[in-house]
Amino acid sequence: MGYRTIGKQLGEKVTTVGAIIRKWKKFKMTINLPRSGAPCKISPHGASMIMRKVRDQPRTTRQELVNDLKRVGTTVSKKTISNKLHRHGFKSCSARKVPLLKPAHVQARLKFANDHLDDPEEEWEKVMWSDETKIDLFGLNSTRRVWRKKKDEYNPKNAIPTMKHGGGNIILWGCFSAKGTGRLHRIE
Repeated sequence: MGYRTIGKQLGEKVTTVGAIIRKWKKFKMTINLPRSGAPCKISPHGASMIMRKVRDQPRTTRQELVNDLKRVGTTVSKKTISNKLHRHGFKSCSARKVPLLKPAHVQARLKFANDHLDDPEEEWEKVMWSDETKIDLFGLNSTRRVWRKKKDEYNPKNAIPTMKHGGGNIILWGCFSAKGTGRLHRIE
């Protein structure tokens, strides 16, 4: 008999009938065999809860995720959390530091880029680029970590906005052009 005929008689889908027959041909039994390895400690509901929290708050730590799962009755280690996040394409990365830009700044930068898109190379040889940076002498200079996918590197949720003012720091200024780099100057 064909799979379709058997499926109609038993009230099962054709694919189910085919899977059962293939299993019989391979193992000479139709019961489900135990899977290899330990069963997953995190339920599908717990996994979706973790993914949702990491998507909404990328700076969430593994310990916070362990505590969230403990509140719903699942005890796991931080390594288990890392493994689950890695399987879903997330990895722990240093948060990119990007300037704190207002929408007007973004529009002005985009307009500048579009206005100078077709400028000849000789024009750019006349330009000198400069920037300054602030280094905190006291406080938090350490990197913050976020859980993100590769393509979300500069998503505002995954970046740390930086500002150019404050106390207890030194300010350095530097420049470069087509001719090379300039000297680094400390701004008092």
